[in-house]
Amino acid sequence: MFRATRASLALRRLLCEGFSGVFQATGARVSEGANIAVLFRDDAYVVVDKPSGIVVHPGWAQDEGGVVKLLGQQLGQKVYPLHRLDRGASGVLAFALDRAAANAGAQAFAEGRVHKSYIAIVRGHPPVHVVVDHAIPNEEGSDKRVPAVTEVHRLGLWERYGLVLAQPRTGRLHQIRRHLKHLSCPLIGDANYGKSEHNRFFKERFGLHRLALHALALSLPREDGTYLNVQAPLSGSFEACVQAMGLAGAVAEALARLPM
Repeated sequence: MFRATRASLALRRLLCEGFSGVFQATGARVSEGANIAVLFRDDAYVVVDKPSGIVVHPGWAQDEGGVVKLLGQQLGQKVYPLHRLDRGASGVLAFALDRAAANAGAQAFAEGRVHKSYIAIVRGHPPVHVVVDHAIPNEEGSDKRVPAVTEVHRLGLWERYGLVLAQPRTGRLHQIRRHLKHLSCPLIGDANYGKSEHNRFFKERFGLHRLALHALALSLPREDGTYLNVQAPLSGSFEACVQAMGLAGAVAEALARLPM
């Protein structure tokens, strides 16, 4: 169902016209310089594997840089972010390469036609499956609440902690983090909504000095009616932590179950 067409010249040695399947980050990722790994690129979109610790756009924090600036320099052209990831999160992040694609992508997000899947480590034992339908503030410091829905699947347990697949159906600020807190299962590494003692434990036990949230996969509709499905498996300290918890197989199974 999900396929990409008109692969760029830079990817023709890896992809072919009309390829049907999943673009996945592996040990040998396609990169075009700097430290932003490019997972997919064609004439309309570029999808990258955002590292933890960097903002998407400098206007969304006090940072002077950001993925938008770095990727623009890397590709030598302006890029248009279609969505955002928190500074501490990592994984799949999509950009448009022109205004027409940006408008189409923005409309797809607004209409709920883009599907996103995240891996998260949480404190506590979450339900096996739950749909969290809980309104949250539309911005920091606001009293106004807006509808927000996240589907959560428990992938595994380790001692007092859990590994989940979170699939937001709406796109609100800190939605997954707030909804996991609502379940009394806050994210590990979350200074705002989590617990410092558990964050400290993961730093000392597993060397995890980051937010335990990773954008695993994104499915983006194309103008020709097909979907571009891009995956970014875990890496670095997050991957090492999950492996040490004995839950790497659960992540692989989750990837295999995602629509293709």
